[in-house]
Amino acid sequence: SFKVWMCGGRMEDIPCSRVGHIYRKYVPYKVPGGVSLARNLKRVAEVWMDEYAEYIYQRRPEYRHISAGDVTTQKELRSRLNCRSFKWFMKEVAWDLPKHYPPVEPPAAAWGEIRSVGSGLCMESKHFVSGSPIRLENCVKNRGEVSWSHGQVFTFGWREDIRVGDPMHAKKVCFDAVSHSSPVTLYDCHGMKGNQLWRYRQ
Repeated sequence: SFKVWMCGGRMEDIPCSRVGHIYRKYVPYKVPGGVSLARNLKRVAEVWMDEYAEYIYQRRPEYRHISAGDVTTQKELRSRLNCRSFKWFMKEVAWDLPKHYPPVEPPAAAWGEIRSVGSGLCMESKHFVSGSPIRLENCVKNRGEVSWSHGQVFTFGWREDIRVGDPMHAKKVCFDAVSHSSPVTLYDCHGMKGNQLWRYRQ
């Protein structure tokens, strides 16, 4: 959609509108060899995203080494249509996007074990899948042994959710509680706070 906006068009969300896609049972054309999602993403970044493409390469360093192929025709089209810059799109159209999807991932607020002051037990997730319960178990005694694989290491991220694992190995499941009295379980992270919003008070 940003191509449409940058080149003078508009895309709007209309209440009660319905958009559908009918998938074919087979592809009636041949896909050229070597075409991949990563390559296509790089082509879009190189032609349309200007200096913002660097944020993609910072998150996905392997994309730097993928060949985008010849994008001369696409760049000429953008020039011929007098399309605006991607920076304009981010400032004027998608100004609220960085709040939810920051170009540079903010560091975690905290990570490590979560230990009960009363019992001395640690929170643990034995299974890293949605629907799994969180239990109190004996803490892993040797600090050097504690790793994301034990299920006793959690990350409190900038979205104010708690994920299983350290910041480098955080899973996409979060602490979730439907009420103050309900048990804490793991559920797919949705980033919408609500029942996955946690606050840290010293």
